[in-house]
Amino acid sequence: MTDYSYTILIPLVPLAVFLFIGLTGHKMKPIVSGLIGTAGLAFGAILAYITAISYFWGGHEGAGYASIKAFEIPWLHVTKNLTISLGSLIDPISVMMLVVITTVSLMVHIYSLGYMKGEKGFHRFFAFLSLFSFSMLGLVLATNIFQMYIFWELVGVSSFLLIGFYYEKPSAVAASKKAFIVTRFADLGFLIGILMLSFNTQTFDFQTLVSQTGPAISQPGGAAFMGLSVLTWSLIFIFMGGAGKSAMFPLHIWLPDAMEGPTPVSALIHAATMVVAGVYLVARLFPVYALGAPDALTVVAWVGGISSLFAAVIACTQTDIKRVLAYSTMSQIGYMMLALGVSGYGGHDGLGFMAANFHLFTHAMFKALLFLGAGAVIHAVHNNDMSGMGGLRKYLPWTHATFLIACITIAGIPPLSGFFSKDEILVAAFHHNPVLFYIEYAVAGLTAFYMFRLYYSIFWGKETHYHHTPHEAPLVMIIPLLILAFGSIFAGFLPFEELVTSDGLPFELHTEWAIAIPSVLIALVGITVATIMYRKVTAIPDKIAGSVSHLYKWSYHKFYMDEVYLFVTKKIIFRFISRPIAWFDRHVVDGTMNGIAGVTQFASFNIRNLQSGKVQQYAYVFITGALVLVFIFVFLW
Repeated sequence: MTDYSYTILIPLVPLAVFLFIGLTGHKMKPIVSGLIGTAGLAFGAILAYITAISYFWGGHEGAGYASIKAFEIPWLHVTKNLTISLGSLIDPISVMMLVVITTVSLMVHIYSLGYMKGEKGFHRFFAFLSLFSFSMLGLVLATNIFQMYIFWELVGVSSFLLIGFYYEKPSAVAASKKAFIVTRFADLGFLIGILMLSFNTQTFDFQTLVSQTGPAISQPGGAAFMGLSVLTWSLIFIFMGGAGKSAMFPLHIWLPDAMEGPTPVSALIHAATMVVAGVYLVARLFPVYALGAPDALTVVAWVGGISSLFAAVIACTQTDIKRVLAYSTMSQIGYMMLALGVSGYGGHDGLGFMAANFHLFTHAMFKALLFLGAGAVIHAVHNNDMSGMGGLRKYLPWTHATFLIACITIAGIPPLSGFFSKDEILVAAFHHNPVLFYIEYAVAGLTAFYMFRLYYSIFWGKETHYHHTPHEAPLVMIIPLLILAFGSIFAGFLPFEELVTSDGLPFELHTEWAIAIPSVLIALVGITVATIMYRKVTAIPDKIAGSVSHLYKWSYHKFYMDEVYLFVTKKIIFRFISRPIAWFDRHVVDGTMNGIAGVTQFASFNIRNLQSGKVQQYAYVFITGALVLVFIFVFLW
């Protein structure tokens, strides 16, 4: 068996880079810190590719893929049986995620050398990027669920630092706090789920949890609440953490505001790292979900389906190009969650599991390409609003070509990668839940529409009068676009049904054209409608918006979810919970303490002369006391 103990270096090198740049970056030229950060990720990417080639094509693929603990050291002993260890677990999904994270992160590092040039805090930016990469790599390599939780929180801290990179902007500070606070509420559910699961299974270890003979599945427990077992509730709480990190409805409100960070950060968070952590969490525990708590998978499926449709509708009306892509990410992550929720375990029944991971892989390529392409546009025109753009295709030929490839890919047009992964999700949904299947058919059309609405608004339409002539991004920004475009085109040809399956065993897969052809036609309809409405400036969009003014208004304002949260927090929680608690704290708790302090002070003041420090006074009291005792014994006894 191959020794994969070296994989522990994949997260440790970015950690060392973070510490080095963070402590010494201000003493070196900015470009040097950027090159050091990029070299660290390049080293990790090379190790990840070596691991993937050795693991997937090492001559044992026909017999399935084993789960290997490549490295592990004990850390804390909670009880006799519960031990928290730190290490690296090698299996199909962790190896896949190593490739995804290191590839996209490396592209972001290279791209940022050009995009962030001249920015104040250049070395700080690359230090934070390395910390973020370390956190995500440690998360996916975790051998136990508590190690995953530790790195899960580190990802939250890293995203807080990156989203709030422009700390002098109040909007960036508010966005970073919003992301941190919302995901903390979700992570509380994750922690509760971990405690419930570990208490009932007496293990944190993933290999034990997902084993078919493990305690989690062989002893699922009786009904605990509302007819659901303890295992089911624990997995629902764990999914709550995943829903928060992956911005699923209704915990999605932090995602659009995260666009306040630099555009490369948006690509890193939305393409391959933070937002897919929830998908990876469910995939990591999938055998437990599928065999021990299928009701929890139903929750996963419906949350994914609702989030997918909800975000797609909102994306159709947004004008900030990064926010369109943010809601697109939410919609695509919903696709992945739905696929996991409608999947069975083993063989072709596990099609949804394979499809979710397949789409995670392809989505990382084309969504990173879209965000970095958007960054090249913003770099050229210094504007985020698509209404202030138009006709950029002749100024930005490379950005235009790669952005178009990404739009076609996400629309699901063959033979690009998005078609293959999305098609398998639709097939899985069709065989398990027809309602969710038709929802995703609608989402397919909406996705094609809003992406080509974005494309035409930027590169076609009426050419805007720019303050300066737009120019193509430098080569250091173009190269990552070309590499990601290559991945977007060809990633769909990887045989995922042989590499990443629910039980580690390959199965045969063929395209179901009865489902694929209508989905492609629906996407083409969406593209055609967008072409008619936005390729040239027409009055059609305004007329349609006016005819459905209420729906358009609600969608444009994101269905007022932020206002709902503000109402609940300010008018209900703050007014009826926080204020009474604050009054009780000030008047009862503080009042009691102040009263005790006052009584103590009064008593101390009145008996202060008993210990004045004057020897004469002490002698006088001593002699007086002695005389009183003599008088009592002689005359009164």
